[in-house]
Amino acid sequence: MSAAIVVGGGLAGCEAALALARSGHQVALIEMRPVRTTEAHRTDALGELVCTNSFKSELPATAHGQLKREMRCLGSALLAAADESRVPAGSALAVDRHLFANALTLRVEAHPGITVTRDEAESIPEGPVVVSTGPLTSAALADAIRAELGDEGLAFYDAIAPIVHADSLDRRLVFAAGRYGQEADYLNCPLDAAEYDAFLAALRRADVYDGHDWDTVPYFEGCLPIEVMAARGHDTLRFGPMKPVGLRDPRTGSRPHAVVQLRREDRAGQMWNLVGFQTRLRTGEQRRVFSMIPGLGEAEFLRWGSIHRNTYLNFPRCLTAWGSSRRREDLFFAGQLTGVEGYTESAASGILAGINLDRVMKGQEPVVPAGVTMMGGLYRYLRQADPDSFQPMNSNWGLVDPLPGAPRKKALRREALAERADRCFRNWIAEHDLVPAAVGARQ
Repeated sequence: MSAAIVVGGGLAGCEAALALARSGHQVALIEMRPVRTTEAHRTDALGELVCTNSFKSELPATAHGQLKREMRCLGSALLAAADESRVPAGSALAVDRHLFANALTLRVEAHPGITVTRDEAESIPEGPVVVSTGPLTSAALADAIRAELGDEGLAFYDAIAPIVHADSLDRRLVFAAGRYGQEADYLNCPLDAAEYDAFLAALRRADVYDGHDWDTVPYFEGCLPIEVMAARGHDTLRFGPMKPVGLRDPRTGSRPHAVVQLRREDRAGQMWNLVGFQTRLRTGEQRRVFSMIPGLGEAEFLRWGSIHRNTYLNFPRCLTAWGSSRRREDLFFAGQLTGVEGYTESAASGILAGINLDRVMKGQEPVVPAGVTMMGGLYRYLRQADPDSFQPMNSNWGLVDPLPGAPRKKALRREALAERADRCFRNWIAEHDLVPAAVGARQ
């Protein structure tokens, strides 16, 4: 029986360990707690949830619901443990966090193919390994990862601007243009003086999320939160991320008083980033204030802005399309460390890492689902994003291929996307004979 190592007992690590064990490997799972704890964790349970107790929607027409369907097809341990510990939350899958962690821990520790070791891994083990130590990776292991992947392989500071879906923009107000007549690579939301003053006033009054004590970071002058810049002066934003120079509003033929620029996040042009709008505003405040921007009144936000301490890899620069080191084919990374955001996204990457490490150990080629699926769309983003501006991403419909002839009504379009994703994902499983890996998911 072949042996593999998984470093990190979070959601991704548990999923990877179980996927490998179900495929017949003997797995050593190394978790540093309680030998060494973190600023966020409170117990030594595997898969401890340190933030919300919700795994978001289960509705198939939502991006998170579709990701869950794909994960269930692969025998997700997270979802099995969540089913056993769920609490009422409408269409969302929410859990009693203590029951959930206990259920997941029992699943892992009871599997005859898994041995759990409580110790800190200060280096990357030799042999087949999945590293899934998350955003609170210890300093020693982080140094080892940097040595393996290079100085540009690891980030410790996360400044994220919101992303909106192209379909939800008001194209009567938003115009495509580059500054000074350059290529029209940006979408622009123009504001007149009154609109700018109202936006600025709302931004200054908005409630800011303070976060955990361990989440405090120093701000870089080149990457300040939008609300910090707004507090520095009435025209600070107009001379910063909202500067209108070199642009003309085609409706008026004149330069706007201020402008919010949107930058493409994907090749298909479905996801657009609010340039320079990294923020600590609470989610509800982001929706309220940013919806005041002309053209974003009905915007669908695919990702909310944030600024926090984080540790994640520059996936497109230093990893393969399936998340392994380019120097070591048997060294995989999974979870938030790879640049995915969210519980289910992290767990999904753990499942895929376990499947692909198993394939490498058997002399087979790694596999990744097509971009019409949610898991495939997420991995495509990770490998095709601009390495110079790579930021973590959660699941959203902007990641998947557009559907030709899709219904105009958003709800029907989402249903059609989900139906296609589910069909194609099941075909992918059958094509690569992955069904046996899901057997025993509820042992």
